[in-house]
Amino acid sequence: MTRYQHLANLLAQRIEQGLYRSGERLPSVRALSQEHGVSISTIQQAYQILENLQLITPQPRSGYFVSQKKALPPVPAMTRPVQRPVDVTQWDEVMMLLDARGDREMISFGGGSPDLTQPSLKPLWREMSRIAQHNPAEMLSYDVLEGRKELREQIARLMLDGGSTVAAEEIVITNGCHGALSLALLSVCKPGDIVAVESPSFHGTMQMLRGFDIKAIEIPTDPETGISIEALELALEQWPIKAVILVPNCNNPLGFIMPEARKRQVLALAQRHDIVIVEDDIYGELAADYPRPRTIHSFDIDGRVLLCSSFTKTVAPGLRVGWIVPGRYYDRVMHMKYAAGGFNVPATQMAVAAFIRDGHYHRHLRRMRQIYQQNMERYTCWVRQYFPCEICVTRPKGSFLLWVELPEQVDMVCVSKQLCALKIQAAAGSLFSASGKYRNCLRINVALPPTEKNREALKKMGEAIYIAMEE
Repeated sequence: MTRYQHLANLLAQRIEQGLYRSGERLPSVRALSQEHGVSISTIQQAYQILENLQLITPQPRSGYFVSQKKALPPVPAMTRPVQRPVDVTQWDEVMMLLDARGDREMISFGGGSPDLTQPSLKPLWREMSRIAQHNPAEMLSYDVLEGRKELREQIARLMLDGGSTVAAEEIVITNGCHGALSLALLSVCKPGDIVAVESPSFHGTMQMLRGFDIKAIEIPTDPETGISIEALELALEQWPIKAVILVPNCNNPLGFIMPEARKRQVLALAQRHDIVIVEDDIYGELAADYPRPRTIHSFDIDGRVLLCSSFTKTVAPGLRVGWIVPGRYYDRVMHMKYAAGGFNVPATQMAVAAFIRDGHYHRHLRRMRQIYQQNMERYTCWVRQYFPCEICVTRPKGSFLLWVELPEQVDMVCVSKQLCALKIQAAAGSLFSASGKYRNCLRINVALPPTEKNREALKKMGEAIYIAMEE
């Protein structure tokens, strides 16, 4: 996070806590510059962010004042799903979301694709071209089952940032994070088993459970601290739960980072009840603050945490390069991978390994963290401007996904169908629930550049929501 972003966050917290009251004049640019030991331009950039968020208002020759309107919408409350095992539904709605990818005219606020337009990706494209020219036989050959060693070595180095010390031999390359999660579930569960999930939870994981005939039990989840340890413990005492799937870092769709103490608590709970934790860390590298947060896997001492991740969100989904660290389930995962025909494409693995080795990956990450945070601020401002004032909005700690809770009478499933006719795609909240809850919520992908076209599309979405409230 840059200095001006850090300062903007600090001032926003002070406004939210009431230290700077509505209508009150803020310290001058020069005074803040001296107080924090930064340049005047840094203060001006911080104030510009707050102005974009409509938290402050400039007045000529007088300075900056706290806006009269409410500073920020409240964060959604702890979710309250029905705590019993259910069969996952919503497949038809997920297919509608996936089908929209084929429409080039669609503005996809509902998808989860990262920004692929940045120049920091150019070294990767050059490396792929070089491999095609100079290693055609190798790129068209069979891969080894566990994946390219040079890539596994680079991933092992990356995992140190999340607190995990693993050898390349402990890592298995997969077909994206989806492939890693599939292998994890196939290795530890059988049809009819029960798996605990956060609520709301990523729809792709939900549909995986449906496909494997595994029941889901949704656990109440706080949008700022994560899954309720107390509710999970109660569920473990009542039901024969086999595993829990967690996205503790830059959660999809709520955006929280689970505090380190709670990560240790959930691991202790898993040890006490002898269950498996499947940890999805696909967004962990996109945390706004550096160093990145630790994984639950980094605290694991008995191999019960299966860590899954990929370069889908940090680099590009088309690479289809992910990985799993299976712990005590390594042999089972390798067998499941072979049974599923899971050899990987050598060319993309070779290119990603070089991209990391040559320092381009970390430069790209630094750029994307900053861009996504700026996008989050801009889109949050637009949501406040164009959506009803009764909304609740998450405060993501990284990544590029924003969760919005609308008034109860709004059915985003119906609104989404209407928006499709306008070539605007929205992800209704019900997609993220096994039982179809959260119909009055939606997830917005802010990786889309904040262009005038996308602003107009979000404005139309807000208009459709207002109409739904009146019906």
